Amino acid sequence: MDSKNQLQHQSTYLALILLLGASLVCEATSRTSLEDASMYERHRQWMSKFGRVYSDNNERHKRFNIFRQNVALIDSFNNANNKPYNLAVNQFADLTNEEFTASRNGFKGHMCSNKATPFIYENITALPSTVDWRTKGAVTPIKDQGQCGCCWAFSAVAAMEGVTKLTTGTLISLSEQELVDCDTKGEDQGCQGGLMDDAFQFIQKNKGLTTESNYPYKGVDGTCNTNEESNHAATINGFQDVPANSEDALQKAVANQPVSVAIDASGFEFQFYSSGVFTGSCGTQLDHGVTAVGYGKDDDGTKYWLVKNSWGSSWGEQGYIRMQRDVDAKEGLCGIAMQASFPTA
Repeated sequence: MDSKNQLQHQSTYLALILLLGASLVCEATSRTSLEDASMYERHRQWMSKFGRVYSDNNERHKRFNIFRQNVALIDSFNNANNKPYNLAVNQFADLTNEEFTASRNGFKGHMCSNKATPFIYENITALPSTVDWRTKGAVTPIKDQGQCGCCWAFSAVAAMEGVTKLTTGTLISLSEQELVDCDTKGEDQGCQGGLMDDAFQFIQKNKGLTTESNYPYKGVDGTCNTNEESNHAATINGFQDVPANSEDALQKAVANQPVSVAIDASGFEFQFYSSGVFTGSCGTQLDHGVTAVGYGKDDDGTKYWLVKNSWGSSWGEQGYIRMQRDVDAKEGLCGIAMQASFPTA
């Protein structure tokens, strides 16, 4: 082959390589564009579903990127299909985990006392295999604390609503906002966090708590309405701590009434929990107050706690989470058995 023909062949070969490269680049760009378009549409539908509005395009762009990262992690988790629970793209999908926990997990952890306290359910031995206080009419509908870190108030109120139903026969929705506004002399500091035990102490000293309808929830710190603060709808005569680090003791308590519990709810998987028995990765840095309203066993034999949360009914199983029970760690999953307590009436 002469040098002229050889040069032509090389030119043709080079042109084909360039053409193929350009084609692959176009295809990759097109695929990326399609994926972006699909994710933009998914974000738009999500915004519409949850009523999300952003202040400007910069904020929208920032939130879209967080949304995209969260969706990728959620999809990857669900596609792996190796856990007994699922995650969902819920109302928190445009928040980083740090933003999410900062605004909603307001339990102020404290060192447990070593002194022995009385436990009225200590000697109970015959326990039902399953308990669900919702079926006994002792649990109000799911509430939503919003961006106020007063989970401690919702946990304490849910436990008090339960014991009020059991002692009076009437289920009354009680006021979290009264605790947020009025219980501010000690550790409890409204949206900045608090403790369920301190809330029980306040309610006992205050000689009661008013109703949700009398003192409705605002989701922000406010000034105490002293007229409504003295308009009591329910009372308690004290509270008890469940012996720490014992799921057996916690079961005895939950078999008899809804119980306030503190958990470590800081993980990504907790933020996006959707359904199933949560066995997830979590520590024992207690940062969130919730209410154990029952326990049971899943179809596959996994034992669980039935837990009422205060993040609205679109989170989890209509606002609830089933958390694995009887785990190897004495603290319980996510520390659920570390600092449980309940009001007495």
